[in-house]
Amino acid sequence: MLPVMRSLPDLPPALQSNQVLIRFGLRIVILAGFAAFSYSGFGRRLAALLLMTAILCAVTGTLRREAPLGAMLNHWDEALACDGLYCLVNGLLLSAI
Repeated sequence: MLPVMRSLPDLPPALQSNQVLIRFGLRIVILAGFAAFSYSGFGRRLAALLLMTAILCAVTGTLRREAPLGAMLNHWDEALACDGLYCLVNGLLLSAI
């Protein structure tokens, strides 16, 4: 006899856009705090942390089955914002050389 498989629990409801903006702002402040205490330089560390955060947001958006570019802000929008900030920081680092 095969064991009965449990169904996956329901995902929590989506957050409102202002809650996602607050989450994103707090995430950037925490990343900047970690980057400030690095030995390899603030810009290089911030760029690496932003890239890792973008990947994490994309994976989270995939696992939560969120629609990219939907009507409400979600993890995909956070990933795009982190990618944009990564490109900005990386461009500033390259122009300073």
